[in-house]
Amino acid sequence: MACLHKANILLPAKEIDRKKWAVIACDQFTSQPEYWEQVEDYVGGEPSTLRIIYPEVYLGNDDEAMYSQRLANIQLNMKRYLTEGILVEEVHEGYVLTVRETESGIQIGLLAALDLETYDYGKSSASAVRATEETVQERIPVRVGIRENALVESPHVMMLLDDALCRVLEPVYQKRGKLRRLYDTELMFGGGKVCGYAVEGDEAETLTAKLAELEGENREIFLAVGDGNHSLAAAKTCWEKLKDDLSEEQAGMHPARYALVEIVNLHSPALKFEAIHRVIYGGEMNELLAGFQKYLQSFGESRMQEWNDEKTADIVFLQGSGRAGIKLAGTKGRLPVELLQCFLDGYVREHSELEIDYVHSPETVKELAEDGKACGVLLCTMDKKSLFPAISAGGVLPRKTFSLGDECQKRYYMECRRL
Repeated sequence: MACLHKANILLPAKEIDRKKWAVIACDQFTSQPEYWEQVEDYVGGEPSTLRIIYPEVYLGNDDEAMYSQRLANIQLNMKRYLTEGILVEEVHEGYVLTVRETESGIQIGLLAALDLETYDYGKSSASAVRATEETVQERIPVRVGIRENALVESPHVMMLLDDALCRVLEPVYQKRGKLRRLYDTELMFGGGKVCGYAVEGDEAETLTAKLAELEGENREIFLAVGDGNHSLAAAKTCWEKLKDDLSEEQAGMHPARYALVEIVNLHSPALKFEAIHRVIYGGEMNELLAGFQKYLQSFGESRMQEWNDEKTADIVFLQGSGRAGIKLAGTKGRLPVELLQCFLDGYVREHSELEIDYVHSPETVKELAEDGKACGVLLCTMDKKSLFPAISAGGVLPRKTFSLGDECQKRYYMECRRL
């Protein structure tokens, strides 16, 4: 059973302003509502993926009525974009090569349809397509609510391909001059620039064969979810609910069986792993440090020591004018972020007045902790080469273990697919 397939891919009509159309992933800037206010002002009344997504910055403030209204608006906008010709099919039975220019360099991606039958986000999964981080069940229903009645999908899911010899995506990139260019646009608010090329016909067949060859060589993990784990889990949930009412023939052809995703080579020089930091609203730094020390003692040899060099510290706590860098030892191979997250999960359960947020920018963490109302926690970055071995050895990692680049380098919604 092949994991990746060709797809019929929709794009905004050529007269649509692509810079206003493409909006960053919905789960970014969740602590900065002003970012999304700027997006609203910039987009105005123009067609945009902003109208067919649910920015998560609003989830904590929306009551049930507002939530329902947002979902209804999303469905209406999807229908309008299709019926009015705002979204049109630009690629038939093919792929889209994406070339993204960011501060980290040029990142190559490939839009393809992922067969959800080959994906399992469970902790003990042995599927060819794996989650990289723990899936929080409470975060799935909101995404299911959006997808189960959606007419189209637009992905921010990024899948990582372990192709150290660069045999799949890079040869297509070298031939991009012979491919039909679909779009070439700057992205709003520091997102860089992106070009898209149609991979069709013989080129698509050659690429399909290469993907199948590489998949056949990977006995354990073929693809790992880099970004959008919960959105992909929602797609899987919707498919599992739907397929029981379908015949075998219908299930094999149903569009909901697939999810449009972007494939990126793990070994791309432009693909940077960044730490995701924590902000604990209402938390007190010294109490958190004491609680973390007590938690570590439960592992016998695990311990922490003060570490004055913040650049080499495993974890840095900060609040107001106070800072505390620490180094961990005796962890028996467990990642600092894993130990910290396990501690924080239990600590917040015991202190219900506290709230954790996950922030990509160290500067934002410092700003949020500056007034003393929150405790910021800065984390070190993991080596991306350890990702696949870590999944093979111990299953999924703790949620928010790493980020693929900073917030501005996250995927922007551009391509769509009918559901």
